[in-house]
Amino acid sequence: MKEIIDGNLGNETLRVIANRRSVRGFLDKPVEDDVLRAVLRAANQAPSAHNQQSWRFIVLRGQKKDELANFVNAKAGDFPRPSSALLRMASRSIISAPVVVAVANTGELISRGTELFKVEKETAHDFFRIMEIQSSAAAVQNLLLASASLGISTVWLGVLVLIKKDVLSFLGEPEGEFMAVIPVGYAVKPNSGPSKQPLEEVVRYF
Repeated sequence: MKEIIDGNLGNETLRVIANRRSVRGFLDKPVEDDVLRAVLRAANQAPSAHNQQSWRFIVLRGQKKDELANFVNAKAGDFPRPSSALLRMASRSIISAPVVVAVANTGELISRGTELFKVEKETAHDFFRIMEIQSSAAAVQNLLLASASLGISTVWLGVLVLIKKDVLSFLGEPEGEFMAVIPVGYAVKPNSGPSKQPLEEVVRYF
């Protein structure tokens, strides 16, 4: 009865969504290969504009992962204190996690947009740029939720958008419209997470 009152209706998917939390500190415990693959498969199942699936998942472990953490920490010095502090915090999350998954656009949908819709290049670029961002963001959300459903913790390091071009270059990916870096692992401790706004404040009915 409590789950119904809480809005989950006894549904496991809704429970996972409600209980998912961002975690920034991880145990020194590897994520099993089959679990990681299941998470990546879930990300790849996300809806995408015209089913183009114009995303790339880059898995970093060991030395390469640590190099990314050091790279982000070094770049932090180029920014004012508030941004610098967040970047250094992100680097600590990367170094703490046993594995990191980066997500980037391939740009294929943008480049093929004018052929698909026969519209002006400038209009098509903006149209398909937004579609690529939406598609890749959906893939990241799938990754976060699939991880939570399997007892794995994650955090989407949004602050790294400040150095998006640098990170994409580090990863060997072409400059694109979207980039996300997600440390993945087992949480050091549970995270209660922030409270959410009441539905009454964010929903409008017509």
